[in-house]
Amino acid sequence: MYRYDEFDHTLVRERVEQFRDQVTRRLDGQLSEEQFKPLRLMNGLYLQLNAYMLRVAIPYGVLAAAQMRKLAELARVYDRGYGHFTTRQNIQFNWPMLEDVPDMLAELASVEMHAIQTSGNCIRNVTADPFAGVAADEIEDPRVWAEIVRQWS
Repeated sequence: MYRYDEFDHTLVRERVEQFRDQVTRRLDGQLSEEQFKPLRLMNGLYLQLNAYMLRVAIPYGVLAAAQMRKLAELARVYDRGYGHFTTRQNIQFNWPMLEDVPDMLAELASVEMHAIQTSGNCIRNVTADPFAGVAADEIEDPRVWAEIVRQWS
C-alpha cells in the first residue's frame, strides 16, 4: 500500500490550503463559476444538477482501516451518511456543501488521502486486482507498477 513521504504530505497540505483560499474567493463572489471550475476540477469537485460532488482517490483500490473509518466519518458529517465507490475504485460524496470541502480535504490528508487528479482531463486512478500481492497464480505483484504509473501521471 502506498504511504506518503514528506514531499507528499507537504504537497497535499499546500494544495488543501490553496483550495481553501479559492473556495473562500468563490463564496465571496471574487471568482465566477466559470473561473472556479478548473480550480475545483483539479481538486476532485464536480458541480452536479443540485449539489457538488467530491471524488476521493483510492490508489489501486487499497484502503487502510483508518482511511475507511475516515471516509465513513466524512460521509456522516458532511454528506448523507454514505458514499459511492466508482468503477475506477475511487469513492465519491454527492452532497457536500462547498464551504465544507476544504475541511474534508484536510481531514483526508490526515489519513494520507486526497482528491487530486480524480476529475477533469487527466489520468485518473490507477486500479489493480483486489487480490494483488496475495493471488496464488500471480506472476508479479502489479502494485509496484501501479505506483510507478501513479507517480508519473
